[in-house]
Amino acid sequence: MCKRRKKPTEMQERGWQGHILFLVGMFVSRLSLRLRYVGQNNLPEHAPYIVVANHQSMFDGLWIMGGIPREQLPRFSCLAGSDLEQNFGLTGRIMFRVGKAIPIDRHGNPLRGLLLAKKELEKGNIVMIHPEGTRTHDGLIGEIMNGAAYLAAKTKVPVIPVYIDGAYEVFSRHMSVPHSIDWKHLRRKKITVEFFPAIDPQAYNDKHDLMDAINDVLYAKQAQVLAQRQTPPKSRNK
Repeated sequence: MCKRRKKPTEMQERGWQGHILFLVGMFVSRLSLRLRYVGQNNLPEHAPYIVVANHQSMFDGLWIMGGIPREQLPRFSCLAGSDLEQNFGLTGRIMFRVGKAIPIDRHGNPLRGLLLAKKELEKGNIVMIHPEGTRTHDGLIGEIMNGAAYLAAKTKVPVIPVYIDGAYEVFSRHMSVPHSIDWKHLRRKKITVEFFPAIDPQAYNDKHDLMDAINDVLYAKQAQVLAQRQTPPKSRNK
């Protein structure tokens, strides 16, 4: 009888294996998808900072990492559910390693994970957080928790809101494998990762106001995306 893997309690090291897996993952992604990055000039020149992104697919972290400056990648880590390795098979284990995951108990007490993330930020590193805590069920932003604002308020490091669009159509939680081709139009599906200007936590009275500011950016972008999808394409006829 196989022993059940124990939930990790410390940050995972990427190592050379994780680095190779990242390079392979990005190569395949760029080959099979139309992967586009917007607003990379909004990323700070130096760490530390917090990346706060919506969560559409298992590979969001990989695709966001692809937009981070190469010299900053060794400092990049992400908060990830400590059950990722246990419940999501090989894909979960790979993403845990590639993302240099900081495990957090999303079904129990998250404090230990937040403290580990705080320690990494204080060391001058980058931490990515999906404040929804889990992948969207319908492509829209789900309930948002304020762990990111807590970390930013405690460490005084800037927050970079990130919106990823198109990942739900490629590899939603309802798919067993990625679907990278739009067969209706016979083309690769498009994923856009947009980095927004930094939010300074010291400009807000408390973590609630700070989280509201982060939410405003993400929800405004979602509304823009939805409006664009509902707008019929312009006729080419003159």
